[in-house]
Amino acid sequence: MSEFQMAPAEALTVGCGAYDRTWPLIAGVVRPAGFRLDWAILPPEEVFLRGMLGGEFDITEMSLSTYALLRARGTCRYVGLPIFVSRKFRHSAIYIRSDAGIARPEDLAGRRIGVPEYQLTANVWVRGLLSDDYGVSADKVHWVIGGIDAPGREEKVPIELPARFAVTRLGAGETLWQQMLEGRIDAIIAPRAPQAFAQGHPAIRRLFADIPAAEKDYYRRTGLFPLMHVIGIRADIVERHPGLPAALAEAFGAAKAFAAGELHQYAYDTAMLPWQEASLRETEAAMAADYWPYGLEANRRAIETFARYQFEQGIVERIQAVPDIFPLG
Repeated sequence: MSEFQMAPAEALTVGCGAYDRTWPLIAGVVRPAGFRLDWAILPPEEVFLRGMLGGEFDITEMSLSTYALLRARGTCRYVGLPIFVSRKFRHSAIYIRSDAGIARPEDLAGRRIGVPEYQLTANVWVRGLLSDDYGVSADKVHWVIGGIDAPGREEKVPIELPARFAVTRLGAGETLWQQMLEGRIDAIIAPRAPQAFAQGHPAIRRLFADIPAAEKDYYRRTGLFPLMHVIGIRADIVERHPGLPAALAEAFGAAKAFAAGELHQYAYDTAMLPWQEASLRETEAAMAADYWPYGLEANRRAIETFARYQFEQGIVERIQAVPDIFPLG
């Protein structure tokens, strides 16, 4: 190879969602130095199964909760990077039966609450805020686990909770929505709305009437913007390419910066939302200019909080230190 020729970039497969902060990488506007990324654009449920659990991709989007659980067990195929491609406040994830007599979060103590999976990242954050902010710890609730609108939902990774947690798993053919209609559960916690709520059924409503106000207050008090999904590299790929984590961190950071620049420049045009620019200004005023940071130090408190929640909720046997979860820094 002459001094004027460059080695071809190595192709690596990526399983991940198409977000505004990943599109610059998908489109090739931003590239990690020395590598070419071949993308499979997938919804979270599919990429978690095929990537995080199946090991199909060199680089994959992962559920923070499942990833941290697998790290605690020493069985994870991937090494996570503190690149949080999904984050979301989760006050909107609590749905209650309209006639259950629940007026405030404290009223959830002693109730039967349905969840599609106990260890879902969104549910870990919701149980954490209920415990920290309202005194409703996970062991004060009876958890009912199963599919919301269709039967047969199982945990992605089987878990056995300590005896202090009351848990019932739905039988074959049963759904959480039917349980709610029959008055057998009082609430559902889930990252996606039950179909009945989306369709305006009067038997179900959200616990918090003013979601933005509740979430802004939560952020003002805690400084937490909940982390949901992380990027991981399969362990054998890290061994083969020790420079890849740094290259990916730089590329994902550049892609996020590019997306933020586009949002500021074309806030009227990038989405079919008439008040998008006003929402952007309001978000930056409430949180910060860089309200979606990547990297370990900017997210250390959120990671430590999440690790504590997993332990308090019986998902892991000890509180993991940040280097346990993100050993590459």
